[in-house]
Amino acid sequence: MIILIMGASHTGKTVLAQKILEKYNITYLSIDHLKMGLIRSGNTQLTPEDDEELVSYLWPIVKEIIKTAIENQQNLVVEGVYIPFDWKNDFDNEYLKEIQSYCLVMTKEYIEKHFSAIKKYANTIESRLDDSYCTIESMIEENVENLQMCKKYDCNYILIEDEYKVDIDL
Repeated sequence: MIILIMGASHTGKTVLAQKILEKYNITYLSIDHLKMGLIRSGNTQLTPEDDEELVSYLWPIVKEIIKTAIENQQNLVVEGVYIPFDWKNDFDNEYLKEIQSYCLVMTKEYIEKHFSAIKKYANTIESRLDDSYCTIESMIEENVENLQMCKKYDCNYILIEDEYKVDIDL
């Protein structure tokens, strides 16, 4: 089984992946780690800020990792912001039946009420060297857009409205 965890920055994708690792002993792949490995090794001229281009660059690699895991009957969680909302178009039905996806989406009200806590817990699993790009306005905009894209592409999503209780049962 493959579990895709999508969502905007700071929504807790890596924390959820870590919970799944601890609860079910399923390894996870952080697309951010792949991104930084490729950037630091000089295999791309892209930078961590080139988000749109990074989806086009990373997704073809990640989707083949997913196919390989399925073909080898291995469980894997893949998490990151670089999973396109139309990801289902890249897999035949035989692969699709082995993939579950979840997009974490925070409501405007949740972000406004809990923004300081969101920033406080940003380094829970991974260290963020520069978090200045993350503002209330940018988070709201990104989460609103992600919810619209989830609905457009029929993606499963977990709406974070009142309190942060994100977990999935396999």
